[in-house]
Formats: sequence, structure tokens, C-alpha cells
Amino acid sequence: MQLGALAVLLLISAFFSIAETSLMSLNRYRLRHLAKGGHRGARLASHLLSKTDKLLGVILLGNNFANAASATLVTVISVQLLGEGEWVLMIGTLSVTFFILVFGEISPKVIAAAYPEKLAFAVSYILYPLLKVLYPAVWFVNLFVSGLLRLLGIRVNFADHSHAISMEELRTIVSDSASYIPKKHRTILLNLFELEKITVDDVMTAHTLIDTIDMDAPMDDILQHISSSHHTQLPVKQGPGEEIIGFIHVRRVINQLRGGELDKEALQEIIAEPYFVPSGTPLYTQMQQFQEQQQRMGLVVDEYGELKGLVTLEDILEEIIGDFTTQSPLRTSKYIHEEDGSWLVDGSSSLRDLNRKLGLNLPLDGPKTLNGLVLEHFEDIPEPSTSFKIGTHALEIVQTHDRIVKSVRIYP
Repeated sequence: MQLGALAVLLLISAFFSIAETSLMSLNRYRLRHLAKGGHRGARLASHLLSKTDKLLGVILLGNNFANAASATLVTVISVQLLGEGEWVLMIGTLSVTFFILVFGEISPKVIAAAYPEKLAFAVSYILYPLLKVLYPAVWFVNLFVSGLLRLLGIRVNFADHSHAISMEELRTIVSDSASYIPKKHRTILLNLFELEKITVDDVMTAHTLIDTIDMDAPMDDILQHISSSHHTQLPVKQGPGEEIIGFIHVRRVINQLRGGELDKEALQEIIAEPYFVPSGTPLYTQMQQFQEQQQRMGLVVDEYGELKGLVTLEDILEEIIGDFTTQSPLRTSKYIHEEDGSWLVDGSSSLRDLNRKLGLNLPLDGPKTLNGLVLEHFEDIPEPSTSFKIGTHALEIVQTHDRIVKSVRIYP
């Protein structure tokens, strides 16, 4: 009977060891998700963990009671079997320590750490009513615990512990979730995290590369330009300073032509007012602005009101989901893959585009274009055939014109 009682005490100790390790090892976010989904075991575990001090109180109360009773029972059994003596007590002490460690502590906790969710939900069904039954004892013990913590100047408030995570930690969680989230979905989520860091300057089309309509040109040339354009909207410039006065929707021009001939006066009437975007605006903010203002295209201006470039809703969406299949030939022709494995790249290419599309690792904390990166590196206009290295990539200047690097060959 005594050996049977000892086995029961060791099982009780093992139960509380499993309960402690499994509950403390639970993924709190998955637990919250399952609890909201109506999983009863998850709801009980969540309730227990919301009162961590009382939970630990009942677990340790039961565990220590079982261990102390086991030690006493082993001493009694040792005396009955071997008689009295110091060596008998030593054998009893060593025996109970071995049994508690193997059967009551280490083995149960290893098992609980391997299967925390299943075991935590199972033990919650027992711990929840047990906490109510033993609440007076737990409350009495916690009185002394609270007094000791106050004496040591330690303040503990489990109710306000929200287990919040930072954006960097969330990014790590998504990056490490390869077995749960498809690669494409994971890439989209990671790109979303970057929208607060990336600004419109990183994705805009430089002002020198904007495809515009000149209202001072002959009407036939304007219509020819519109008909051959690959864009749905085109900026319109006019006057000696070639200032952009607005946007024209190609579809509205086509509708006007269907109704008869179109002259410049009629064309002026369908020009929409320009929408300006401050330089340095984060992409996430700009995407919200596009939605609120019901716009799809904006002119990026600096603090002096000078035009820097053009940003579109498509530019922002490409940062999230990747390149679209329908692109202008002018954009796709910037990268030419050579037979030797190198890439012939236009100097106006965005560094972010190069890194994303060609798998490079060019620095993004300075200039936004390849031309700017080369000029910053040399602090001068390099001569053609000049080779240099940036990071792990070898580059060669192919063509320069005036103050601009026109094309560069990149060896990945």
C-alpha cells in the first residue's frame, strides 16, 4: 500500500510538472486565436494564464505537497525495510531524489515541452476546477508572496502584460513561417512591412523620364502621341517653362474622338488638375492618400515646389505584390541580359528595381538610381569602359552623355 501511495504521489508530481511546462510553453497568439474560435480547452488555458500568480500557486502547491509527501513516505519505507540509521536515511534521500527527478520532474517536463498544446488543453480541464477548490490556500500563500515582493520593491501585474511584439519581431515570425505560409503570400506580407520605410522617392519615375504631352505641339502630333502611348493617363505640359498643368485620360480623348473631331479647346476641357505629392512621403501613407483623394497618379515635388518625378498607384502595388505582366516596353527594355551572364542596364534605373528584379544587393541608403550611385562613388563623371566594384558586384561604365551615365554593365 505504501509503494502504491508512492506511485500515486509521483504521478501527481508528474501531472503538475506537465501542467506548468505545457501552459508556460504555449504560443500565446495561437492560444488567443483558438480561444476566439470557441475551443473550450484554449479558453480555459487562456483564463488560467490571465491569472499567472494564482495558476503558479496551485501548481506549486500541489507539486511541492506531492514531493514532500513522497520524501516522507520513502523515509518510512526505508526504515521499515532496512531499519534505523544514518545510512538508511541517506539511501532514502538519494532514492526519493532519483524518483522525483526521473518520474516527477524531468521526464514529464520534457514530454510537456514536446507537446505543449495538447497537454496544456487537457490539464486545463483539471486545473480550472482545482484552482477554485484550492483558492483559499492559494490566496493565503500569495499573501506572503505579495508581501515579500513589495518588501523587495518588485511590482508585478500580469493583467497588463499584453505580450505585444514589435514590427521587427513580426517580420521575423513571418520570415520563419515557411511551412505555414506559401512563399508568395509570405513575400507580400514582408513587402507590406516595408511600406513605412520606403518613400515615394524610391519608386517614382524621375522627372526627366516622364512621358508628357506638349500642348504647344500641333494637334496631329498630340493625337499621334496619345494613340501610341502605353499609359492610361498622361501628364500635360504647356508654356515656355514646360510646366505640367494637369493629366489627360486617354479614354476620355477616345470618347471625344468618337463624337467628332477634337481640337485643342476641347482637349483643354478634359484635362484634370494635377495632384501633387510631397517628397519623402511613405508609401503606406501615399496609398491611403490615393484612396482618399480618388487618384491614381501624383507629381512628386520637393520643399521648393520643384518637380522631382511621378508616382502612380501601380508603382506602390508593385512594391507589395511584384511586377505586373502588362508593362510598357520602355520599362522592360532597361535591362538586357547578355550572353556572358551580365546585365546591360539603363543608368536611370531605380536601385530598388535592380535589387528586386535582378537579385542584386546594391545599397539603398543613398542615391535612388544607378546613375546617382555611380556619380556618388566616383564624385565625378567616369569615362566609358571604367570598371569598379560596389559591394559584391562588379560594374562597368558603357556609355555616358553630358553629366549622365547612360548605361552600365553589371556582373552579378
